[in-house]
Amino acid sequence: MLIAMRRIATGFRRLTPVRAARRFARHEEGATAVEFGMVALPFLALTFAILETALVFFADQTLEAAVSDSARLILTGQAQTASYSQADFKTQVCNRLYGMFDCTKLVVDVKNYSDFSSVNATPPVTSGKLDSSKSGFVPGGPSCIEAVSLYYAWPIYVTLLGNHLDNFSAGYRLLVATAVFRNEPYGGSGSCPT
Repeated sequence: MLIAMRRIATGFRRLTPVRAARRFARHEEGATAVEFGMVALPFLALTFAILETALVFFADQTLEAAVSDSARLILTGQAQTASYSQADFKTQVCNRLYGMFDCTKLVVDVKNYSDFSSVNATPPVTSGKLDSSKSGFVPGGPSCIEAVSLYYAWPIYVTLLGNHLDNFSAGYRLLVATAVFRNEPYGGSGSCPT
């Protein structure tokens, strides 16, 4: 009976909270899983924020390249024919975007100006949304000053850790690409504002 009582006393000593905590602290099984669980969310949030930032910059560069390439059609007089419309020009722009953008949401604005200082690149926005009715397609004739602008509301998904890329309506970043130039003096006729 004395041996049984000693075993019970030893068992109680083993179950005291201090000793149980010490035993628990000495065991390291699963420590890696617990540590990963503590850093997984911040790590993944940071990784996705970096990827999304890179994607936004890549999309912006793609839009810049598209406006530069398609503006050549106006610069050289290829888009100044009577049958060439804003929809035709938008198709040419979309062909240069390589599937990154939804072309139904892309707004194309082409205007001509009397001098470079009067160029206005205000986005066609109504109530926090892009409004294609405020855009136009007025390619001028030879030696006219042109401004070709592309506007696109890019969706932003990761806004954790202060990664606030949205500068437009909630959850969107307004990407703007503009090319301002003087048309070549090609053979043809067209009007320039005075």
